[in-house]
Amino acid sequence: PSAQSYVSSPSGLAALIQTQQTVLAAVGEDAPLSCLLQETKDVQQVTWQKDFGNRRRNVGSYSEHFGQTVNSDFKDKVQFTEAGMENTSIVIRNVTEQDEGCYFCRFIIEPDGAQTAGTCLKVYELHEPVLDVRRLTSLAGSDVSCSATGRPAPTVTLTAPQQNLSLYLYNTTRVSNSNGTVTVTTTALLSAFSSRQVGCSVSVLSAAPRELLLTVPGLSETSADGEKNLFKENLNY
Repeated sequence: PSAQSYVSSPSGLAALIQTQQTVLAAVGEDAPLSCLLQETKDVQQVTWQKDFGNRRRNVGSYSEHFGQTVNSDFKDKVQFTEAGMENTSIVIRNVTEQDEGCYFCRFIIEPDGAQTAGTCLKVYELHEPVLDVRRLTSLAGSDVSCSATGRPAPTVTLTAPQQNLSLYLYNTTRVSNSNGTVTVTTTALLSAFSSRQVGCSVSVLSAAPRELLLTVPGLSETSADGEKNLFKENLNY
């Protein structure tokens, strides 16, 4: 969501800078960051910085006199996509966990001084969900299990779209992996008396969910021992 940030200058004036409070990007995606100075000012230079806790490091800058410059530590990572004196945008290529953090656009204005606003990049990871359904017995229904691995821990939701299907006896487990991701597995018992569908939706933060849908065989389709692995019907992510 866009946010408007009022930032005081050394002279006590206030400039209105429009930016995004938070930008979400999946590992491997490109992340666009932008700032818009909504008042006409005499801007001398625009600089992007990244916050490293106890200090901020310059990512890149530009001015009408010197043009664009991206600092050596960020040359393979950051590129200017908009280089106006009142409208500035950069893109962070192929984001990784190390790119996460807060970035600041800094407008050097005469005679007001510096005006700054920040936008924070949150990097997430979400792998393809694995949905498994096994027929138990004609009376017990089916055992449904869905797993997903991500960072931060994903939300895993099982669904039974048809009205005559019900899921119960839910159980969820979480396993922390050495690479910082978390594997979440949700299991449930599915009560059904004919061929229907069961779905799984997984998501992290406010990113778009990934969904998986399987067809549950009817009673006549079960194997002799009462169990049968199911096939994947549709995958949307």
